[in-house]
Amino acid sequence: MPDPHELVIVGSGPAGLTAAVYAGRANLQPVVIEGIGAGGQLMLTTDVENYPGFPDGVLGPELMMKFREQAERFGAEFVTADADAVDLAGGPFGVSVGEREFRARSMIITTGASARMLGLPSEQRLLGHGVSTCATCDGFFFREKPIAVVGGGDSAIEEAIFLTKFATTVTIIHRRDELRASKIMQDRALANPKIEFKWNSAVTEIIGDGAVESVRLQDTVTGAESALAVQGLFVAIGHDPNTALFRDQLELDDNGYIVTAADSTRTSVEGVFAAGDVQDHVFRQAITASGSGCMAAIEAERWLGEHAHATATA
Repeated sequence: MPDPHELVIVGSGPAGLTAAVYAGRANLQPVVIEGIGAGGQLMLTTDVENYPGFPDGVLGPELMMKFREQAERFGAEFVTADADAVDLAGGPFGVSVGEREFRARSMIITTGASARMLGLPSEQRLLGHGVSTCATCDGFFFREKPIAVVGGGDSAIEEAIFLTKFATTVTIIHRRDELRASKIMQDRALANPKIEFKWNSAVTEIIGDGAVESVRLQDTVTGAESALAVQGLFVAIGHDPNTALFRDQLELDDNGYIVTAADSTRTSVEGVFAAGDVQDHVFRQAITASGSGCMAAIEAERWLGEHAHATATA
């Protein structure tokens, strides 16, 4: 077996690429398994206006390319393929990518989370053009416009309330006749004059050519169809962390997110760290993912320094 690398990073969104920048500058020569969908969710985002340093905004793919170029400048090696399997049973840790296997003394996991979608062709076509999965990211673009939110849990209601700061009206579309959200969140939504409800309704199509114009709804009880004129649709039916590779190897919480130690990116396996949306189900922002990627790289560097002799003889 060839000598293991110092560090392998699995994932290439803001967390993974920031970790690669810091690890590269620390001369760890990280290998980044960036995946076929390299760049994470920002690759599906048009304008990013809340990332510091870009007062006029920046396109999501452009921002991720700048991240990647910076990591390459500091010596990061990129593998543009998906990881098929990981071996965390003991160092050096392994990542299988097709016929290749990479071994490293430490690992940072930044595989992110995927927003649950409605599964409509029109949804994919208009994603980033009026369809969004992040109110904090995109709410600003819908000032003085009517919009809708799909969902009935705490996240959906929280997003709907947030969006009332910008929109003329926010219509919550829910498949049932009552919300799943906590009582306090329900009370806030019901008391908000800008929030309206479409009960027992499912979105069957999003109408628009280059921008959202309306959504087609179907009554889940009667089957009757109707149209709702909106200029934005926020899908808030939950996220799924991309942690299938790590089940039974790392401690995960009830929702599948990687558990990390308090004020740390350390996982349940020594030498393995996790950053970004794969362990953060609260903030889910590019800037917080980047921050935790920085933390993970620093912690990995320190861990490698502390375990240099042990890893060399493992």
